[in-house]
Amino acid sequence: MKEALECHPQALGAVPAREPRTRPAAQGCHPSRTEEGALTRRITVFGTGYLGTAHAACLAEMGFEVLGVDIDAARIAALAAGELPFFEPGLQPLLRKGLRSGRLSFTISYSDAAAFARLHFICVGTPQQDGSYEADLSHAARCVNTLAPLLRAPCLVVGKSTVPVGTARIFAERLAQISPAGQDCELAWNPEFLREGHAVQDTMRPGRIIAGVRSARAEAMLREVYASQIAAGTPFLVTDLATAELVKVAANAFLATKISFINAMAEVCEAAGADVMALSGALGHDARIGGAWLRPGLGFGGGCLPKDIRAFMARADELGAGQALSFLREVDAINMRRRARTVDLARELAGGSLRGKLAGVLGVAFKPGSDDIRDSPALDVAATLHGLGALVSVYDPVALEAARRACPELNYAGSATEAVRDADVTLLLTEWQEFCDADPEELGKVTARRAIVDGRGALDPARWRAASWTYRTL
Repeated sequence: MKEALECHPQALGAVPAREPRTRPAAQGCHPSRTEEGALTRRITVFGTGYLGTAHAACLAEMGFEVLGVDIDAARIAALAAGELPFFEPGLQPLLRKGLRSGRLSFTISYSDAAAFARLHFICVGTPQQDGSYEADLSHAARCVNTLAPLLRAPCLVVGKSTVPVGTARIFAERLAQISPAGQDCELAWNPEFLREGHAVQDTMRPGRIIAGVRSARAEAMLREVYASQIAAGTPFLVTDLATAELVKVAANAFLATKISFINAMAEVCEAAGADVMALSGALGHDARIGGAWLRPGLGFGGGCLPKDIRAFMARADELGAGQALSFLREVDAINMRRRARTVDLARELAGGSLRGKLAGVLGVAFKPGSDDIRDSPALDVAATLHGLGALVSVYDPVALEAARRACPELNYAGSATEAVRDADVTLLLTEWQEFCDADPEELGKVTARRAIVDGRGALDPARWRAASWTYRTL
């Protein structure tokens, strides 16, 4: 990797790993007993996107004084007014509660943030680079390079963003080089595992907490932050920096592999005349496999899994270990094939051609419980239908505005009924509960043809066929 200032991941050296471990809580870190503990009661969070806003609001709910920081003045103003710039169940009430309590505030000033606390979380985005599989670390590097010269007292900077392994080591060196506090400005890595639609739950009661640290002091400060979660039984796993970086991308790679595996089995089942849903259920009864994430359908999308597995492959190539992750290329390819197959099914149901046909699309968010359309399979399919000459009418409970900005060429409806009115083919592409609960008889009254592609396997085929629908699924 070049210097963090340039944030390109070439030539990053690996840090020797050691086994994750649990150990007794560090002594003397409670705020009523030590200065360090007291300092952890004030925390800054850099980056107020999905991760940063959720982390800041939940920290305030846990009793900390929290200052959220972002360079986007409009976003900061909206958050300070209690307005959430994205949809996430349960988060806006927590945001407003934190503001009312005085424990949560927001700023665009790095200087104010540096003076406010000795514990700083970095939660900025690391999207995929244009034209490359590599992660774009420019936001994270800019954050470190802007904050470091302002850090004059001993402090801990904690990365939560998903980054290529080795990034933390370079950021740690950079902090020590350009911070007035020198070696007393320490870095730790504490990856996030939030599921969109469950951010509050996953922050307040996570399945595990990973603390990539280099000192007992850093570990003690993170134990202080997560004391309530640890007390509730959440495992607190202490690792080196490199292992902490790898935990998140490895977890996402495994989940993506599991999704693509069952979708590959769906392709085989279709060719063999077998039932992939029955196959999935049978596999799920095997305790070694489990049923979670083993549902065939349109595949994964969003702002994490696709870009994380691609960045993981790119980083492995740089480390000379690309062959170890070569299977992820097929995982990615299987995932993309599901989109093409969904379009094929829609074409078949529309009579062999989509040109001039009306397609009613139910759902464009990448998953229910979110308005996120980043790398959304649903929106991609809708746009492809349009490109093939279909007149596409879309409805989604919360993602319409985001979709409208991304794909203004589509038509946007105010309800499911409006979206499928006069439709030659209907597609369920995001499994919102209101679509799963929809009455096929009532919807059938407004369509031109009772033909539906269930892209998520979320509907009851017998119920829809009983209402005279031609039902196809992946």
